[in-house]
Amino acid sequence: MANPILVSGAAGRVGAVGRAITELLLKQGKAVRAMVRTEDEHAQALRALGAEVVVGNLLDLDSMHGVIAGCESMYFGMSVSDAYLARDGQCGGGGEASRREGVHQYVTDDALTDEHYRNYPEPAAQAAVACRAGAELVRSPGGVRAADSDSGFGQRVQSDQAPFGEGKTSPVAVEDVARVIAALLANPQPHIGKIYHLTGPQSENMHFFAQEYSKALGRTITFQDIPVEPWRDELLKRGLPVHLVNHLAAMGDRRRAGRYDRMSDDVRTLTGQGPLSVQEFVRKNAAAFTAAAKTKEA
Repeated sequence: MANPILVSGAAGRVGAVGRAITELLLKQGKAVRAMVRTEDEHAQALRALGAEVVVGNLLDLDSMHGVIAGCESMYFGMSVSDAYLARDGQCGGGGEASRREGVHQYVTDDALTDEHYRNYPEPAAQAAVACRAGAELVRSPGGVRAADSDSGFGQRVQSDQAPFGEGKTSPVAVEDVARVIAALLANPQPHIGKIYHLTGPQSENMHFFAQEYSKALGRTITFQDIPVEPWRDELLKRGLPVHLVNHLAAMGDRRRAGRYDRMSDDVRTLTGQGPLSVQEFVRKNAAAFTAAAKTKEA
C-alpha cells in the first residue's frame, strides 16, 4: 500500500482548504491521512469519504510524531493564531516532527506572506529557505481570498467598509488553491524547492470587486474606504482576538501600499484550468452570500 499523504486542517471551517484537498486527493485514488483537532462530525464525514482520520495538535510535538509517521508527503496549513505564530518553527510540518519522521515533500499554503517571511524579504531568499526545507511553497495573495467567509467583503446588504484605500489585490478562490496543492501532492518531484504565487484572474481595487459582487448577486454593493484606527477599534469591540486584528490591520496597510497588486498564471500552468474570477465565485455561491446578508439584517 502506498504511503498516505498527510493533510493538516482537514476539518477546517474557515476556507476549508484542507478539506477540499482531502476530497480531491481521494477522488484521484490517493491514500490520505486527514489530521483533525477533535473527534466530531467533521472527522466522521472525512472517514465516510475514505480518509484515514487522526487527531493531532500542531503545538504538541510528541503527538505529531504519531500523526506524521509513515507519510512521505504532507500539506501543512495553519490559521492565524497567536499560539501558532509564536511557535511557528515547531508546528508539525515546519518543525522537528516532519524531519524526524522522514517527510520528503511538503506543501505549505503561506497566506501570511510578508509576516511569515519577515526575516527573508526577498523572493530569492524565500526560495532558498523553501529549498533548504525540501518544500514546495504555495503562496496565496496576502490579501483576502475570495472564499474567506470571515473577511466581511461583500456580505453586507448594501456596502462594505474597510481601510483598503485604492490598493489593488487579486483574490484567489479556495477551490483553486486546493486544486493546485492537490496536483503538487499527487506528483511532488518536479516542484521540489519551488515557490508558486497563486492569484485570481484580476488585480483590482475594492470598488471594482464591489461591482463584481453587485453583478453576481443582483443588488447594489458599494465599498467605502475608512481610517484604520476606528476600524481596528470596532473589530476589537466585536471580540476579535488582538493578534487577528493586528494581522488584518497589517493587511490593510499593505493593501493601501499596493503590496498585493500582483498577478500570476501559476493556477492555470499547474492545473490546466484558469482560476475563478470574483464574480464567478460569488455567483456560484450566491445562496451562501444571500443567507449571510439576511443574517446581518436580522
